Parts: sequence; C-alpha cells; structure tokens
Amino acid sequence: MKSLIILFIFFFSNLNFAHEMNPARLVLNEQTNSNYKVTWMFPAIAAGLPAEVSFPDCTESARALPRQEQKYLISNINLNCGDSIQGKTITLKGLSRTTDALISISYLDGTKFEGLVTVNDPSLLVPKETSLYPTNYFWLGVEHLLSGIDHMLFVFGLLFLVSGVGTLIKTITAFTVAHSVTLTLSVLGLVSLPQASTEAFIALTIIYLALEVGDETKYRSTPWLLAFGFGLLHGFGFAGALTDIGFGNDNLFFSLLFFNLGIEVGQLMVLPAFGLVIWLFNNTTIKEISYRYSSYAIGGLGSFWLIQRILVII
Repeated sequence: MKSLIILFIFFFSNLNFAHEMNPARLVLNEQTNSNYKVTWMFPAIAAGLPAEVSFPDCTESARALPRQEQKYLISNINLNCGDSIQGKTITLKGLSRTTDALISISYLDGTKFEGLVTVNDPSLLVPKETSLYPTNYFWLGVEHLLSGIDHMLFVFGLLFLVSGVGTLIKTITAFTVAHSVTLTLSVLGLVSLPQASTEAFIALTIIYLALEVGDETKYRSTPWLLAFGFGLLHGFGFAGALTDIGFGNDNLFFSLLFFNLGIEVGQLMVLPAFGLVIWLFNNTTIKEISYRYSSYAIGGLGSFWLIQRILVII
C-alpha cells in the first residue's frame, strides 16, 4: 500500500507539470480595409519549439523576430488579406496537447470574432458572420478544470467528507458560489492576490483537506463550510488562468460567464468517477485503511506542490 501511495504521488506530481494549461493567443486588429496588425503570443514555458502561425490566403508584408515579454514569446506581423480575412483560413503548426490557441479578431466596424485552435484541429476558417457570444471560453473553462490536477484533487478530497445527496449538493454549490465570487471580483480588478502566492495557498488547502480526510470528524456534518472557505482561494486560481488567456472588456460579462460554466461542466464530468471511488471505499471492509492512505496521498501531493510553489516565490 505504501508503494502505491508513493507511485500515486509521483504520477500526479508529474501530471501536474504535463497538463498545466498554457494557452497561446493570436490577436488580429484591422487597421485599414483588409490590413491587419497581428500579435502572436506563445507561452515561453511551453515544451518544445513555439508553434508557427500561417495565413495561406493572405500576404505578410512584415514579420518581426520573436521577443520575450513576461510569460510570452511575442511576434508582430503586418497582414494583407485582399478584400477581407473573413472566409479565409488561419493555420497553427506545432501546438501541443497542453497548448491551445485563442484567436481574437477585431474589425473596423467594431465587431469581433473569437475562435479556438487545438492540436487536433490546427486550422480555423474565419466565418463571414461574427458571433455575438464568446463561447470558446466555455471550452477553455472545461480544459482548465480538467488540466488543473490540484483543483480536481481538492474536489476528490471533499467527497470523502460528504454523506448523502443533499450534503453533496450543498458542498458542490458552496464551492461553485465561492470560486465564482472571487473569480469575478479578481477579473474585475476589485480584489487581487499575486498568482504565485495564490497557487501556494491552494496547495495549503489540499494539505488541510487531507488532514480532514484522515480525521473524519470536524467537517463531517458541514463539509460545505470547508468547500466555501477554500473555494474562495481556488477562485483566485481560476482568475489567474483567465487573465493569462485574456479577454475583451466589451465581452467581459460573457467571457466570465462561459469560462465559469466551463469550469462547472468540467467539475460535473469528474464527479461520477470520483463518487464511484468513494462509494467503493465506503462499501468495503478496508474503509478505514483506504481513508487513511488516501489522506496520506492527498497530503503528500499537497506538500509537494506547496514546496514547489514556495520555491517559485523565493
């Protein structure tokens, strides 16, 4: 059993490195009719070489060499697309499973288009009609939750403290409301925490949750209190991801809405699997042992992430 715990910690700690979401951004601003100022931002921490952007149906009049600014390698491109970029293709080569690209186009008439390009679908046909709602933030929210192993581990740990459907609904609702509040306040600039400190605090919430899993008493009847309190911190983590992705202020409400909905859907996707594991633990003769070793595993991962994130701060 101890060997399994060590393997569990090793696997998920490395998974955290492998699956952290590192979105790239391609921003096109129309300057004059069919002439665009393009900014290509690729995350510097992404593994491998930067992805290459090409416009098969347009002509590049200039392309600057990449420069690093904070988290991104940035290239500026001047682009001419004849009559319009609408109805033309944008291709990104070299994306990875952990690096999607959000494409934002602003037209002279004030309309906007946003699209998502992934490693499985590296080309995007720009539609001739613009979309009112930035629905791609929904999929980015889903991806962020599913790639955020620390967030998923926290949800998994919470389920150890839940008994009954009513308590489950209260707990998940409390976590949702809490992180929605701080996500919104942080993105609006009303409340903020340094991202590195936020990630360290999230690791601390996991360690504390691990202690509760092993104790089984303090929050057994009111796990939603723990979910709400720590959900506030996780909301700052979600806000950091959304800020990295970027969003237009004119679509702020819908960007927030769809991103948050994506997080909730991602959360609902993992709940059945997590719930099944907990149910199996509760209906075996090794319930006490399984809870104890689960506490060790969750706490071990939380401690690993805490040390890792403190080293980033210092």
